[in-house]
Amino acid sequence: MSTKLTLISTNKCFGGEQRVYSHDSSTVDCVMKFGIFLPADALDGTKLPVVYWLSGLTCTEQNFITKAGAQRIAAKLNLIIVNPDTSPRGCNIEGEDDSYDFGTGAGFYVDATTEKWKKHYRMYSYVVSELLELINENFATIPDKKSIFGHSMGGHGALVCALKNPGMFKSVSAFAPIAHPINCSWGKKAFEGYLGPDENIWREYDATELVKTYSGPPLDILIDQGSSDQFLKEGQLQPERLIESCAESKMPVVMRMQGDYDHSYFFIATYLEDHFVHHAKHLSIK
Repeated sequence: MSTKLTLISTNKCFGGEQRVYSHDSSTVDCVMKFGIFLPADALDGTKLPVVYWLSGLTCTEQNFITKAGAQRIAAKLNLIIVNPDTSPRGCNIEGEDDSYDFGTGAGFYVDATTEKWKKHYRMYSYVVSELLELINENFATIPDKKSIFGHSMGGHGALVCALKNPGMFKSVSAFAPIAHPINCSWGKKAFEGYLGPDENIWREYDATELVKTYSGPPLDILIDQGSSDQFLKEGQLQPERLIESCAESKMPVVMRMQGDYDHSYFFIATYLEDHFVHHAKHLSIK
């Protein structure tokens, strides 16, 4: 059964259209929004690959749309971009708006198992199941040609979605990902709240741990990290632990430490084209 999409906005951009839609989500049981950039060819019905972007803490679908400068690059490479919101919203759960790093704007791309959160906070399944199906149903896509990337919490989400679903995504990349969430305060707070106290369950949503057990098609990982990132210095990101796991597991990874860059969209905008080119290569786009 198809899900009805409601068009919230559309703006012509680099020959294509940047749109925002809302829909009633059966997975998270509330209204969700997502952005989609459709290059000119997609508007004419030509089927194109899709690159999914997952945003970080406190973000909505708007941050990437307005700050990253992605549309110019996607138009040039003929790629559709889809970027969902970062959590359910307005679910009237006690405490959902109490802090920036848990609840609203902080879904952490997990499927909650604790009683209070499990009805709505199922962002992992929303991304890898409902959203993918929705996009393929309603837009001119090549369903088996898709890649995923993201920033911070969304970089964690992108890595987890790719590693837990071998072959689903052709490639994955991340900017300043929360690479070892079971070992940092952001991750511990989110995982205990959403998943309960069992750390074995936490490991199922930790890229550093998932790399160790990955068995599937080769997955080429690209990571950019700013050396002046305050959250790197605070120990929230720990990309070095992910690199160690990749080395031990012979998982291809390129990790680039970018001098003096911080955690912001200024950093993302600087290197975003490299990430699109990385994905285009794996999506067989010239």
